[in-house]
Amino acid sequence: MEQDPIVLFERAADGAAAMAGKVSDVQRGTPTPCTEWDVAALLEHMVGGTGYLLGALGVDHEPGGIDEVSYRASVARCVEELRRPGALERRCMSPAGFEWSIGEAAAGTFMDQLVHTWDLATAIGQDATLDPELAEVCVAMFLPQMPEIGRQAGIVGPEVTVPADASAQDRLLGAMGRRP
Repeated sequence: MEQDPIVLFERAADGAAAMAGKVSDVQRGTPTPCTEWDVAALLEHMVGGTGYLLGALGVDHEPGGIDEVSYRASVARCVEELRRPGALERRCMSPAGFEWSIGEAAAGTFMDQLVHTWDLATAIGQDATLDPELAEVCVAMFLPQMPEIGRQAGIVGPEVTVPADASAQDRLLGAMGRRP
């Protein structure tokens, strides 16, 4: 599969927005696997990924809504800005406190969108199966380094051991501190 960070981000964020569309009003206060966030707070974080990228690009933006339509609009705006010439080569700070390119930030946000889609699906009782192609690419791109960096920054929980022959999804989730 192509490893274009914009394509990866867009595919993962589109899946995240689709899952956001399955959230009922009564589920917004439901706890999630991210113990510090309920469903509404998790969705705000997820939509906030587009705000992070737009801010890194120096684009003025209003925070997006957490409903599916608003989420998709935020993703589309972000993808449009990421496709501008030279955008991916620009530099920004990562959430973990180190400098990286906007292209690397888009790839990191792809991982965040993918993992949090599982968190959201689990919280609201939906099928939590991630796109296997995206999970494979994410594992190849980020394991084991990125979860360790996240742990050192205090934004990723302790690794959960999974069997050596576990699926890419389960390896990703375990590395990111989830119990698949």
